[in-house]
Amino acid sequence: MSIIQVSAILVVLSALLGWVNKVFIGLPHAIALLVMGMVGTLGILTADYLIPQFEFARYAHQLLTSVNFFETVMTGMLSFLLFAGALHVNLDRLREQRVPIILMASVGVLISTFVVAVGFHAVCRLFGIDISLIWCLVFGALISPTDPVAVLAVMKTIEVDKNLETKIAGESLFNDGVGVIAFTVLVGIAVASDGLGAHAGVVNHSGSIDWWHILEVFSVEVFGAIAFGLIAGATVIGMMKRVDDAAVETLISLALVLGTSVLCSGLHMSAPIAVVVAGLMIGNIGAKRVMSERTRNHLFPFWGMVDEILNSVLFLLIGMEVLIIQFAPAYIGPALLCVPIVLAARFASVAIPIRTLHRLRHQFAKGSIRIMTWGGVRGGVSVALALSLPHTEAKPLIMMATYVVVCFSIIVQGLTIGPLVKKISSEPGCMKDMSTAM
Repeated sequence: MSIIQVSAILVVLSALLGWVNKVFIGLPHAIALLVMGMVGTLGILTADYLIPQFEFARYAHQLLTSVNFFETVMTGMLSFLLFAGALHVNLDRLREQRVPIILMASVGVLISTFVVAVGFHAVCRLFGIDISLIWCLVFGALISPTDPVAVLAVMKTIEVDKNLETKIAGESLFNDGVGVIAFTVLVGIAVASDGLGAHAGVVNHSGSIDWWHILEVFSVEVFGAIAFGLIAGATVIGMMKRVDDAAVETLISLALVLGTSVLCSGLHMSAPIAVVVAGLMIGNIGAKRVMSERTRNHLFPFWGMVDEILNSVLFLLIGMEVLIIQFAPAYIGPALLCVPIVLAARFASVAIPIRTLHRLRHQFAKGSIRIMTWGGVRGGVSVALALSLPHTEAKPLIMMATYVVVCFSIIVQGLTIGPLVKKISSEPGCMKDMSTAM
């Protein structure tokens, strides 16, 4: 199928299912599309079993395999979605909350990666599955970052303390880049440990880990991306200052995202980090200082619509990916047990920084640990990273575990975070000590 045909099918399905949800079901839009995509795909498999001559599953499989999920998400949709999300983040609040955001987006990801890896390795040994610790670390790295797209979609459905909302949104916007870098490094080490040769320059030809190269890659990916985003954002703000045309300025913002994404990929910088930085500048400095009211009323709704359309297609795709995941019976137990393991890891990655910062007189809203633990939703980024893994014995198990965790995260956590927030907000008192931080 051509990209136009595939895009047409996905957009039409998203529109039809979105209409059905609004008229008959009433679930949050993104969650509904994931659930309906999953149920619809399972229905296709059932129909294919009952009426094999129509080959429903073959056509559905052809549609999904026409979409390179990793390329579609990581180099296509993600930059647009992150930019659209960053436009609406208050930069002043982000500066105020920069310490907890940086800690949870970096140290928190590493803590979670380690806890998930240890738990996953123990569960696999319990079920008699032979998987090395390094591949468990790979799984920990791809599942630990909260997905910015899923988190921002869920945040639209609830009301929380503004500072806490900034922490959750800020962490999800920045931990994605850190997680992808950790994933890339760990995959390189894992591939080399399996005797499949050097990978991504992480392991040199002598078989030892090239730590200097890893440090260089990390520095370029993170700090290079921040610098690129600052320069690109400042350049676009300067261009917008010289014109007052809503259509032209919106087109410039679109060019900013596309150009930043392509150039960062070519320069081996983190495109997600760069577009987030640029988006924060355009949404705050640009909107306040250089845009006219007419431009703001044009540009922000445009990006809001881009966000809604791409979100719809992405969550539908996640639901439909059930068709190409290999659900081996032997892996069902370990995959299901990954849900509490990932939640425990998320709790540790949130509680440790918050408790540490609380001792340093940083204030947190009541129930921050519980809300941030349960609100740490995983999504398409984790699925995309799992699908990008090289073909090894560990890949089917990691893919299945990832899909189970992501679906639980979006459906169960996404639907229950609202009631949890209401329950916590109705509790008496405010955060005076660490007991209320829970």
